[in-house]
Amino acid sequence: MKNIHTLISDIYKLVETKDVPEGVDIESCIEEFGEGVKSLMRQEFTQKRDNSRKLRMSNIGRSDRFLWNVYNDVEKLDDMQPSTYVKFLYGHLIEEMLLFLSRAAGHEVTDEQKKCEVNGITGSMDCKIDGVVTDVKSVSTFGFRKFKDGSMAYDDPFGYVAQIKGYANAEGATKFGWLAMDKQNGHLTYLMYDEEDTQAPVHEKIGYDIGEHVDHVKQMVLKPEPPEHCHQPKADGKSGNMKLDIGCSYCSYKKNCWPDVRAFAYSSGPRYLVEVHNEPKVQEITI
Repeated sequence: MKNIHTLISDIYKLVETKDVPEGVDIESCIEEFGEGVKSLMRQEFTQKRDNSRKLRMSNIGRSDRFLWNVYNDVEKLDDMQPSTYVKFLYGHLIEEMLLFLSRAAGHEVTDEQKKCEVNGITGSMDCKIDGVVTDVKSVSTFGFRKFKDGSMAYDDPFGYVAQIKGYANAEGATKFGWLAMDKQNGHLTYLMYDEEDTQAPVHEKIGYDIGEHVDHVKQMVLKPEPPEHCHQPKADGKSGNMKLDIGCSYCSYKKNCWPDVRAFAYSSGPRYLVEVHNEPKVQEITI
């Protein structure tokens, strides 16, 4: 009987040897993969994006100020490039491939896109693999390290833990995990947390009550004034300048939260400065 603990080794064995485990109908797996890709493309190119729900399971773990901005329709930068949409689509295709590989390696994939709800906040889980509530992620090499070494809960700017805790709570489960792929190198890993394991160091980060968190967010976004900034600026090396934290740099609300922010085109990417004491010797970008 396959279980979640052998998922990665079973997938690696499958792609290396192409030996399909006994009892697996590979043609059925292929058909299911094809239908999943077709459904994805229909959703992407025949349906409009639904931006009507302000609070949903996929964002409930984001910082308070971010969610306050979302809920209160604060003006944001329209800085989504076409390449970013291509990147998102590529990520969705990778996720379909990983579910195919899981099935083809002999593991049970169920409850795809099942609707979940916690105290009025709704969302759709990716799936369960071998009965474990699972999110499937395609990530950068840097992001992959957090799933590989188990430290993701300590550095979770996108609220992945709260999101999957919501799905697990709706299912009455305490175990949940992420099937993650390094999209640059093809490496795979599975990270599982267990809320009932109170001895695990990560418990302090994952052991909170998701229902109480949801209620806090629902009340917080109704307040007339926004909460404090999500992150404080940090020193930009020894230049004497102050730059936005990386969490703010990638946020579409940075201009609203930091009206005086300026952007400069460094070779490593845009750098957002909120205090400029020494003018950078690179081109300034209009925000």
